[in-house]
Amino acid sequence: MRRAILSDIHGNYTALEAVLRDVAEQGCQQIMCLGDVVGYGPEPQRCVDAVAKFDACILGNHDLAALFDPEGFSSAAEQAILWTRKQLETGDTPENCRRRLEFLARLPRVRREGSALFVHGSVRNPINEYVFPEDIYNRRKMEKLFSMVQKVCFQGHTHVPGVFTAELKFHRPADMNHAFQMTDEKIMVNVGSVGQPRDGDFRSCYVILDEPWIYFRRVEYNVSDTAQKIYATGELERFLGDRLFEGK
Repeated sequence: MRRAILSDIHGNYTALEAVLRDVAEQGCQQIMCLGDVVGYGPEPQRCVDAVAKFDACILGNHDLAALFDPEGFSSAAEQAILWTRKQLETGDTPENCRRRLEFLARLPRVRREGSALFVHGSVRNPINEYVFPEDIYNRRKMEKLFSMVQKVCFQGHTHVPGVFTAELKFHRPADMNHAFQMTDEKIMVNVGSVGQPRDGDFRSCYVILDEPWIYFRRVEYNVSDTAQKIYATGELERFLGDRLFEGK
């Protein structure tokens, strides 16, 4: 069964639409989201409505912040999540607002399927811990994380796609021809970001799991459309739109 695993949509419905078209063209039977449906982007309502139809979704730190107070956020991120909360609470009929908030409130922090774990951040801290490519040089951190991984952990949060191995290597998609074959070796897979890539490539990123293969997909979308919608709010920082053009 081919499964699409995506993460970090961040209210970018234009990017999500493009990804979902690609998911359909690739013949995926299931779709899972690893969190951060909202935050930063201009269309949180439409993104929540779309993700609510997925087969599964995990809670992200921005989803959590939209329900409660943001902690550890930059000023721009905090401003964006407070704007997002207002859209979710008052930007539609009371019934629709309640439905979307209840959806986010019921999201699990982790999902386990056999020897596979699905989280937003990390196996150790499913909501908030970042695992960056440069962490391969932090042996203590990585050995602790891998000690908690049964076989494979799919995660997002950093917006930087790639595969971490227990040998403390990080394989970027381009370095492995955008495909990785799973073996008995433990791995952690960052699926990248749909709505706000930060690896220098503006295109949305997600993965297709078709065991034993993991395929990284890059999908172009109308970045200008999303950026203009961000500028038009008058409340979201302009650089949240500007950064989308550079994938940073």
